[in-house]
Amino acid sequence: MIVVTGSNGFIGSNLIKGLNKEGYKDIIAVDDHSNPELKENIAHCDIQEYVEIDEFLRDVQQNKIDGSDLRAIFHQGACSNTMEWDAEYLYKNNLLYSKELLNLSKKSNTPLIYASSASVYGSGKVFEESIENEDPINLYAYSKFKFDQLVRQELNQNHTQIVGLRYFNVYGPQENHKGNMASVAYHLHNQLKSNNKIKLFEGSDGFDDGEQRRDFIYVEDVVKVNLWFLKNITISGIFNVGTGKSQTFNDVANAVIDWNGKGKIEYIKFPENLKGAYQSFTEANISKLREAGYNDEFLSVQEGVKCYIDSLEAWPKNEPPK
Repeated sequence: MIVVTGSNGFIGSNLIKGLNKEGYKDIIAVDDHSNPELKENIAHCDIQEYVEIDEFLRDVQQNKIDGSDLRAIFHQGACSNTMEWDAEYLYKNNLLYSKELLNLSKKSNTPLIYASSASVYGSGKVFEESIENEDPINLYAYSKFKFDQLVRQELNQNHTQIVGLRYFNVYGPQENHKGNMASVAYHLHNQLKSNNKIKLFEGSDGFDDGEQRRDFIYVEDVVKVNLWFLKNITISGIFNVGTGKSQTFNDVANAVIDWNGKGKIEYIKFPENLKGAYQSFTEANISKLREAGYNDEFLSVQEGVKCYIDSLEAWPKNEPPK
């Protein structure tokens, strides 16, 4: 059995589809299954069992799940809202839950592959997996940072595979439920369809209008990295998962405009509430991932945005993309 937490969400649902393609069908899907919009993301997947989030956590805490029949745990579930300031809520969803799964992994010798985040680097300019480069600037990032520190302690004394994947800016199908936290590509495409315009922030932190840079990575590339670690269980550690090449928000906007064959960019004032809490530049140093043996290439923004919008527009209006 393979556990996937956050199974119905953006990355979790894409991961399950990737597992199915690899022939894995004995999957325990852990999420809030009462949400029909989210459950639609895995409606056509091969899954052995659906388990509610709180029920799974309770069973783990009460040792009702001993891990003896588990092949791996993919921990993708979390509060991913970078603007969430409820510390207690973040502690329960991002730290406590992760701690319990780490304990289960250790006790049962089950590989744990979990979602960390590039947000731990904060406003820094060096994106290499080392604590001196990490400076989280919001509570979400801090919750990810704290768990990474717990994992680092375990990596020095534990032989079970534990892998933290620091996702950079992931975009792709099945994120339409994320609202404001959906990717730039998703929002820009919808903006253009609504009024033939794309809105980007004016310059900030020394960058010109729309020239803020992020490491944008297509979700299928993220899934491939997860599956690679499943096949390489002797490799542990915390790894950046990005393309290794930053691109501008203007690049994303122009890729959307190119696909649609119309539209123009309008620059708007940088929001006051984001000053000091916004990453104007990210670029994954993927040397460690390459040294571990991962050799596949990553899609550029131009390639990934085309694949994404092809997927979005392949479905009728009001239907979730697959």
